[in-house]
Amino acid sequence: MSRARPSRRAEVKRQASIFAALGDETRLSIIGKLASGTPLSISGIAKGSRITRQAITKHLRVLEGAGVVHGVRAGRERLFELRTESLRQARSYLERVSDQWEDALGRLEAFVES
Repeated sequence: MSRARPSRRAEVKRQASIFAALGDETRLSIIGKLASGTPLSISGIAKGSRITRQAITKHLRVLEGAGVVHGVRAGRERLFELRTESLRQARSYLERVSDQWEDALGRLEAFVES
């Protein structure tokens, strides 16, 4: 059975949640730390930062809700890792929008020059 492709509206809504989650300096810093590919605990993410573990937890909830990170229980801690597929989808979305703008600018240029 094949999976139905999400509607355009659902895709835009999903992308908006990803971009909103990434639109914060602290969350981008967390993404940068997780980009190494090694799952990190909240303490590991907070290491070397002035941000409290409580604040890190709050930001991780936002990132997890947007599907950008995933947390798994490891003993008494939760380890967080980057969900690269979500970021790939966001990149693909931006590339499609960029292509649309390039096409529109090309049509405008052709119109102006004619």
